[in-house]
Amino acid sequence: MDYKAVMYLVYLVVSIGLTVWVATTLSRNGQIFLEEVFADSKLARAVNQLLTMGFYLLNLGYMSVAMRSAATVASTSEVLETLSLKIGLVLLVLGVLHFCNVYFLGRYRRGRLRQAQLAPPLPPAARLPMPPQMPPPARA
Repeated sequence: MDYKAVMYLVYLVVSIGLTVWVATTLSRNGQIFLEEVFADSKLARAVNQLLTMGFYLLNLGYMSVAMRSAATVASTSEVLETLSLKIGLVLLVLGVLHFCNVYFLGRYRRGRLRQAQLAPPLPPAARLPMPPQMPPPARA
């Protein structure tokens, strides 16, 4: 039995499954966030589809590049060790991609909200006291 071929197949099945699951979850739950960010549901749907497609392309491309292993795999325990490293890296890439999306969309949202804000956040509480004025010097 070729342990490496089995490892590659398990890696592909698990990684593709994780990618599809994360992408559908983020797409479904991110729609609400995007509608609030862009204040336009049609634009939010379009951006959501573009982000989902980019997510698939980046992650599946990374999985394809990272699939090759130079390690010799001669036993089941070595298969599991190598497989856990590879799947762990896929999960880290998924997390970094998600963090970057949320970070940049949050920055965009804050900027949009700041531009829409007309009044200052807090009204002035009171006037500052004026320092006492010195009388002018007497002329001799």
